[in-house]
Amino acid sequence: MISPSASPDAPRFDWTQWLFPGPRRVFTEAEILRSGLGRWSTGIDCYVLSNVLVLVIVFYQVLPSEFLLIILGGALTMAVLGLAVGRWLWRQPSRTRFNGAAVLLALLMVLVTLVLVKLGLREQAREMLPFIAGGMTLVVSSWWFLTLYRTQQIGARLAELDAQEERVALAQRLATAQIQPHFLFNTLASLQHWVDTRDDRAGPMLRSLTRYLRATLPMFERDRLPLEQELQIVRSYLDIMQARLGQRLSWSLEVDEAAQDRIASASLPPGTLLTLAENAITHGIEPSLRGGHITVRARAHEGQLRLEVQDGGQGLRAGACEGLGLGNTRERLRTQFGESARLGLEPAPDDAPGCLAWIEVPAVAAS
Repeated sequence: MISPSASPDAPRFDWTQWLFPGPRRVFTEAEILRSGLGRWSTGIDCYVLSNVLVLVIVFYQVLPSEFLLIILGGALTMAVLGLAVGRWLWRQPSRTRFNGAAVLLALLMVLVTLVLVKLGLREQAREMLPFIAGGMTLVVSSWWFLTLYRTQQIGARLAELDAQEERVALAQRLATAQIQPHFLFNTLASLQHWVDTRDDRAGPMLRSLTRYLRATLPMFERDRLPLEQELQIVRSYLDIMQARLGQRLSWSLEVDEAAQDRIASASLPPGTLLTLAENAITHGIEPSLRGGHITVRARAHEGQLRLEVQDGGQGLRAGACEGLGLGNTRERLRTQFGESARLGLEPAPDDAPGCLAWIEVPAVAAS
């Protein structure tokens, strides 16, 4: 035992492990379910039972011949009971369960020995005692390592999931901070110039910017955003960019009848559709001298809700790769919807200029 002044990181002697060995951590049912590691492999049963048979065959010559069948039956029975306890420990590994199982097994072995003595088989019991002790040691050791392994397995998986959720949360905070400084500064500079020159575009621009900021600020505090609100953010953003770019940009929103019923109950990771719209402006419209048109679509088909942002800009460049914004968006979609959510980027269809970015999510799961 170390002194109180010793470093807190120094190893401590845990005397309780001599009296009540086993891992201290106890997992809740919710944690085990979250880990996704609840399945017991039948291969373990086959492995253990086959090893028992091999051991009996190996020690066949030294076993008392008159008790050979009894020993074989007892060994198989112990293996079956040991596997049953193993499944019990697998479902909820804890030091309490391990020690309880070990004590019950010891009592069972003592009871078997006493029964043999009561039946007048003292010599046979003495001959079988090493096998009983060896079998008990093997079983308890197996339970011990199973409990430790299972505890470490679930703990490592939960730590991995926590780290993954932390990465996704960080990515979401970065992705939802879509109010880019250059976008705000350029918009405010245009607005100030129009106010100073009494330009009629100042009023509509200010109203669009106010709607945009009012809609985007709550994004920082939410894991999901109603699709209707996301569409409103995209509308406000495109209104602002249209005012700034003038005739170089036009846009439209198309929602089919089937999708209209789903939008009211659908939700997405905040900023998902906005990211596609910003990419369409930044990489499609602004670099193009002639500008272009942006079409935002929402369609429902075969249980999927498909959201598209198509721009008529310069299109995909040769060797273009997915950037940080799309990568974060893909990760957040996968976190919310699993593998059933998809994100794609491809040339505009029908030989039209520009690029098409699309998202597909389960219409039911989005509600």
